[in-house]
Amino acid sequence: MSIHEIANNPELKGQVRLIDNVTYAAIDGRPLKMALLEPWTQRYPLEYQPKPRPLIVFVQGSSWRVGKLGEEIPQLVQFVKAGYVVATVQHRNTLDGYQFPAFLEDVKTAIRYLRHRALKFAIDPDRVAIWGTSSGANAAMLVGLTGDDPRYTGHFYQTESDRVNAVVSCFAPMDVKDTFEYTAAIPGSELLKFCLLGMDKQKWPAIEAAMSPLDQVKPGQDYPPFLLMHGDGDKIVPYHQMEDMYDKLTAQGYEVEAYRVKGANHERDFWSPQVYQIVQNFLDQKIK
Repeated sequence: MSIHEIANNPELKGQVRLIDNVTYAAIDGRPLKMALLEPWTQRYPLEYQPKPRPLIVFVQGSSWRVGKLGEEIPQLVQFVKAGYVVATVQHRNTLDGYQFPAFLEDVKTAIRYLRHRALKFAIDPDRVAIWGTSSGANAAMLVGLTGDDPRYTGHFYQTESDRVNAVVSCFAPMDVKDTFEYTAAIPGSELLKFCLLGMDKQKWPAIEAAMSPLDQVKPGQDYPPFLLMHGDGDKIVPYHQMEDMYDKLTAQGYEVEAYRVKGANHERDFWSPQVYQIVQNFLDQKIK
């Protein structure tokens, strides 16, 4: 029996490296974590001298709790193979008493951290996109609409920018008040409102508006391009919110694309190879 021979892979093509358990900040003694996906060449920077790549910051939906870092990692690998660095980030847990804008401050801090460490991770700080799902997409939309807003800067890496060059939103709550009304019968919904909006109900309308991307669109701003995707069978966030956001951005002359996923519920059957390809095509056009 002969021994077969195949070629080696000196350029490490197709190899992806996971750097997990990265602490980007700590608040009240609690670490805030992210995981990074990079080309395998990053493990040997002196030998391969990797060129900076555009960055995708991914925020997993979690009902504003702590998102699971690994939820989408198997699917995000394909974006590294397509030429990106991907960071999936966590934020503080609303149920631990961290009401809005804690989650938004954390996501912005993660973006500034990655710019601060751009050389280490071979990131191009001038080509940064944010992509979120559900509550993570709510955060992504707010990041895109409030770039470098001093209200949400926090205390870390303040010399860096939290602006992004593109936003991808998948089934985002665009109108928080409407979303809570839509899910009022779901157990835990009322508790989540108190955790997210605070104990004083008189302040809820103002906080809901500040949290709602639909209410944050202002004329004459330097917004990045937006890609909006939503299933019209969504049982958690009503589909019409995406159409409302698309109409508002379009009416004010901002760059936006939108896709209706026929029959798709929240997460579940929303995802498909076509969805990921649409996202990649959009990002290739805007930040690559």
